[in-house]
Amino acid sequence: MKMRTCAVAGMFYPREPSHLEQLLGKFFSGTKDPVGGNPLGIVSPHAGYIYSGQVAAHAFGAIPRDFAGTFVVIGPSHRGYITCVSEIPWETPLGVVDTDAEFVRALDIETDEFSHQDEHSVEVQVPFIKYRFPRARIAPVMMGQQDYASAMRLAEKIVAAIRLTKRDVRIVASSDFSHYVPEAKAKADDLYAIEPLITLDTKEFYRRIEERRVTACGYGPITAMVTACTTLGAKAAELIRYATSGDTTGDYREVVGYAAIAVI
Repeated sequence: MKMRTCAVAGMFYPREPSHLEQLLGKFFSGTKDPVGGNPLGIVSPHAGYIYSGQVAAHAFGAIPRDFAGTFVVIGPSHRGYITCVSEIPWETPLGVVDTDAEFVRALDIETDEFSHQDEHSVEVQVPFIKYRFPRARIAPVMMGQQDYASAMRLAEKIVAAIRLTKRDVRIVASSDFSHYVPEAKAKADDLYAIEPLITLDTKEFYRRIEERRVTACGYGPITAMVTACTTLGAKAAELIRYATSGDTTGDYREVVGYAAIAVI
């Protein structure tokens, strides 16, 4: 059976199952109960777990742990591939996560397993899902062009697929924020960009990203997620946790910013 094998296990997160399980357990033990209800979508970072894993756990921890539906995981393409989906099961060190193939087909987006095979932005989210929501399935989406119109089109496709399949869906936007700038600048720029997301104002989010030239790699996935959730009835968002790589390394001269955001 064809399967999407781990590309970054042993680099971004532990390859050894018991080590990975122990690490994820530690991350989730530091999270709070779900915020403001049951989020329809979250923003979760995709760096190495030692840097961003605790923030990602705060994002996934906002979703009740008995969730057993489908996670649409949208990650940016770091290699410039086109927007595409994956239909095959995904391997993790903790076991295989099944893809919701019917939902993926309902998205009406080109399937391209080759483009997915080395991309880490979706992969690093999958062990969190396997650990926390063992009965859930995934719909992996890699986003190429991230202009505003492309984000709107992707949001429309997600909403149409949800309505067609009647699936219980949560949408994960995989993104880090500022890259390799001093921590004070990263924090100021990132929180400035995130502020309009709290009121679900994606146009202002884009404007601020451009104004400050914030190097958030997944602004398109974030916008698609927020737009789809708004269409499905979300009223607001909440910044659950913000951190930088400097919190781990102690080096604040060049950091990467990470945010856990829940859309409710």
